[in-house]
Amino acid sequence: MSWQPTRQGEQTLQQQIATWITEHIERGDWVAGTKLPTQRQLAMQFGVNRSTVQQALEELKAAGILEAKVGSGIYVAHNSWHTLIKLTQPNWQTYIDTSLHKPNYHTIQVINEYEQRDDIIRLGTGELAPSLLPSAEIEASLKELSLQPKTLGYSSPQGNLWLREAICDYVKKRGIHAQPQNVCIVSGALQALQLIAVGLLEQGSIVFQDKTSYLNSVHPFQSVGMQMMAIDRDEQLAQTLAQKKRKRQAVFYAVPTLNNPTGGVWTTREKKQLYETCKQARIPIIEDDVYHELLFDEVTAPIKAMDDSGQVLYIGSVSKTLSPGLRIGWLIGPTTVIERLADIKMQTDYGSSAISQEIVLHWLQSGKYEKYIVSLRQRLQQRADYVETILREQFCDIAEWEKPKGGFYIWLKFYAPIVDKELFTKLLHRLVLINPGYIYDPQDTQHIRLSYAYATNEELKAGLQILHEHVLEAVVKRNKEKRFEA
Repeated sequence: MSWQPTRQGEQTLQQQIATWITEHIERGDWVAGTKLPTQRQLAMQFGVNRSTVQQALEELKAAGILEAKVGSGIYVAHNSWHTLIKLTQPNWQTYIDTSLHKPNYHTIQVINEYEQRDDIIRLGTGELAPSLLPSAEIEASLKELSLQPKTLGYSSPQGNLWLREAICDYVKKRGIHAQPQNVCIVSGALQALQLIAVGLLEQGSIVFQDKTSYLNSVHPFQSVGMQMMAIDRDEQLAQTLAQKKRKRQAVFYAVPTLNNPTGGVWTTREKKQLYETCKQARIPIIEDDVYHELLFDEVTAPIKAMDDSGQVLYIGSVSKTLSPGLRIGWLIGPTTVIERLADIKMQTDYGSSAISQEIVLHWLQSGKYEKYIVSLRQRLQQRADYVETILREQFCDIAEWEKPKGGFYIWLKFYAPIVDKELFTKLLHRLVLINPGYIYDPQDTQHIRLSYAYATNEELKAGLQILHEHVLEAVVKRNKEKRFEA
């Protein structure tokens, strides 16, 4: 034990002694429970005042590395190793807490976690059941593809040219006239929103939306400093937008066909009103149209079909129809906007999967996609009818709903405000997972997003029975509390 601190070093004598002791513990020379020499012995060894040694020991005791036993001396603490790891690692929690992208609601984090379990009845899931996906047909189409070596490399910034041409032909049936340079292939609609947020808007911009909105359950705009603002689309819309916008940048996020989560469908008049109002106010519209192919009745033209000035950014996707795993969607807009967003996309992921793009191209060109959509709508209609039958039998006295017009969801409204974290948790304990209304509107305590697209008929029947039991229990509890308060 010949080491001594130096008075010429950058560290103080106290810091050098504390480091020397810590290194002995890290190397395992002094294991947990080891008794240290006395302060007098250490002071003599180091050639320093006893007070200097005392300060070093107090510092290590405060850090939890050493511990004092009254009347016995100083010992290496039993949790010293874990404490040292914390001291030598970055404080990752501080990094997390101060990062740009904020965490999602705890309820949504739980939903994302439990959706991976096979024993859970998923009553709110926003995707198709595996049995509805054309897995065998997609596998067969892989054998029909002729993949050139270049296909296996990175795609161009805006995506596969032939796929973009096929998308232009496809959306023309919706009344949208676009050229390949107006299209950017994205990894689903959510990436399109993220690209718009970081590529077109400044911090503090306003994102107008309906009160109940999918955007409240994800944070593509909020996490980069945008302000979300719920708007009533009434006769005073123009005045309201002008008052709220003032001199700030703004966009209007709209899901006119099969809104997520409400399932609502706008009339042609409502679409025209929003378009003309936003055009007059020079507010761009983001039209999220990923569900339109699943409308049970005839589809009306999108807002983008009315667009004669590049006012509308149009989002489409195959995630809600063909396969969410392919991660293929598209964004249609003015060339300058598309080039800007394609540049940002290349900086973040170097393009969507080239093989997935080839699969989607094959399905669009061969006519398989549209044929499959017809069959998918029929099967979803059957599922919707099945769930409605159960609702009419069991829920008429406690809830109301509109007949689903397509897509995945029924926006189920309970007469009593009983949809809260307690109900969500109790159902989870019964292995039933719901999407409560408050993740789409923080003030909503009456709705759940009920999906008929994922669970089997047996699971839907069992899950709805359990839901019914707990809703009745919550209603009884609430009525008792009201009587007590009275």
